[in-house]
Order: sequence, then structure tokens, then C-alpha cells
Amino acid sequence: MDNSLLLWFGDETILQQYVAGLSTPVLLVIIAVCIAMLSKGADWMIDGVVDLAERTGLPKIVIGATVVSLGTTLPEAFVSVMAAYMGNPGLALGNGVGSIIADTGLIFGLTCILAAVPVNRFILNRTGWVQVGAATLLVVISVGALLSTDGEPMLNRWVGFLFLGLLIVYLYVTYIWAKQGSGILEEETLEEHELMGLGRCWLLVIGGLLLVVLGARILVPSASEIAVRFGVPDDVIAATMVAFGTSLPELMTAIAAVRKGHPEITVGNIVGADVLNVLFVIGAAAAAVPLAIPDNFFYFHFPAMLFILFSFRVFISMNKGGVFYRWQGVWLLGVYTIYVVLQYVLNVGSAHAVA
Repeated sequence: MDNSLLLWFGDETILQQYVAGLSTPVLLVIIAVCIAMLSKGADWMIDGVVDLAERTGLPKIVIGATVVSLGTTLPEAFVSVMAAYMGNPGLALGNGVGSIIADTGLIFGLTCILAAVPVNRFILNRTGWVQVGAATLLVVISVGALLSTDGEPMLNRWVGFLFLGLLIVYLYVTYIWAKQGSGILEEETLEEHELMGLGRCWLLVIGGLLLVVLGARILVPSASEIAVRFGVPDDVIAATMVAFGTSLPELMTAIAAVRKGHPEITVGNIVGADVLNVLFVIGAAAAAVPLAIPDNFFYFHFPAMLFILFSFRVFISMNKGGVFYRWQGVWLLGVYTIYVVLQYVLNVGSAHAVA
């Protein structure tokens, strides 16, 4: 791939400079086209995943936790590594932590409010603990770095390689769990339809992911530029538009999954994306360049992340009826809303915008 294209995709500054030179009507057209790309890409991806699940025999929640979540977190990992190389390593940590909070609070919270999301206990009682464990490990290592150094605490390169090693283990173990549980999991009710070929399944999944990723990458700076022109303060944009935008692929996937009657794909995607945001996004960036940990992560962003993840973990344990309840979605969405509002009111900075 051409280096200039990599820079265009990975460097937020270049993207912002490009959209700043466009007229407002052109930006509005770009935003409309990006939304259409996001919607169509998510539809293709869900259709491909559903047929892929039927053809491979793997539960849709597992494909959501591996294939789909890898695809939707890949842009964040790429942007984070590029940011670290270009002298803004704080953005990588912010991307990972902020996306976990947005994925679990905003996206899963909305999904629970809109649909009856099934609790796949065999999978969630395992991957759910990995989700919480990965985030807790990140915080423990960060606190250890804070206590063991006189200067600014850092996530050193060994931490990045540790996370990447754990990522490989996680993907392998998830596959093993899925195969072990295939006879235990309840039969998934699938609409009768003619299955598409395996090649077409993968084409829809990968093509859909590319549309979603490209649409989100262009939409966020375009929408931010429109907000600036209408007088929205920079800190409000950082705390809302940027944080929302980095989780846009997961959001569009969730909407498409709910609309097509497969909310379990959303559960897998969110849990998988949370794990990958630690092990893949932060891990790849830290392996490239040591990441400094700003003070506001210790008293604001890390506590918010752990609170929302442990809330989700409690909901998995208490839901004996086999579904997540609407009030639990309201709780998660409420926590996310408070988190965003406090960023602006207390001026602590967005996790996605930390330099």
C-alpha cells in the first residue's frame, strides 16, 4: 500500500486538513454517502456472518467475538500504531480505553433497550471474564508503573508484546470453547433460506467490514468539521463526536444485527471488541512505542472503564431468564452518558483525545 495512503488513513491531522478545505455542502454530501456506506456495509456483514455460522457450525456469538470484532477494531489498532509512531502515543491508550467504555455503555446499552438480547451463558461465562480480566490487567500494570517510577508512568514495550501474546491465546481458546460447547449450546433459530456459497459469505463479511471502516474513518472528521463551523466547542467535540466515531463500526453492526433479528452477534462483537481494544489496540501500539499514561486515566478513565465492565459482568451473572433486560441497557447507557457529561463539566479530557 502506498505510504501517502497509509498516512491519509492513519494521521488524524492530515484528514482534518483535507476536510477543512471542503465547502459545507460538499461535507454534507460526504456525510450522507458515509452513512449509506456504513448502513450497507453493516447489512452485508451481518448477512455474511449469519450464513457463515450456519455453514461452519460455530455459534454467531463466537463469530461476532472473533471475525467481526477483529474487523471493527482493526482501524483503531492501525490508527493507534500510526499515532504512536508519529509522536502522539497517548492517543493509542485513549482509543483503547475510550472505545471499551463507548462499546459497552453506548452500543450494548442501546442494543439492550431496543431488543431482547440472549445471554449465551456457555460463551459469556468464559469470554465475559476474559473481557473484564484484560481490562483489569491493564489497570493493574498501569498502577504498578505509577508506583514503581518517579517520573511519568509508562506502558513499556514488554507490556505490548505480553498483550499480543495473550491475544493469540485468547483467539485460540475462544475457538476451542466454541467447539466444546457446540453440543451444549441451545439450537439457534434460523430462518429457512438457501445458503450462499462459502466464498460469497467471506466476500460479504470482508466487503462489509471495508465499507464500514472506510465510511467511519471519513465520517468522523467530516462531521467534526461541520460541528466546528456551527460553533460547537472543541472539548465538546472531543468528548462526544470523536469518542462516538471510533466506535461507529460496532454501532452500525449492532443496529444491523438487531434489525435483522440476530442481537447475539452484537453481544459477541462487544465482548470481543473490548478484549481486542486492550490486547490488540493498546498491545500493538505499546509494542511499537512505549505509551505514557496521563494522570486523568488513574482518577477518571480507568475507574469508569472498570465500573461499566463490572456492571456488565454482574448482569451476565444475574440474568437467569436467558436475556439481558431493558433496565440493564438503561443503566449502561446512563453510566456512559454521565461519563461523557463529566468529561466536559470537569474538563478532564476525552480518553480519545489525550495527547
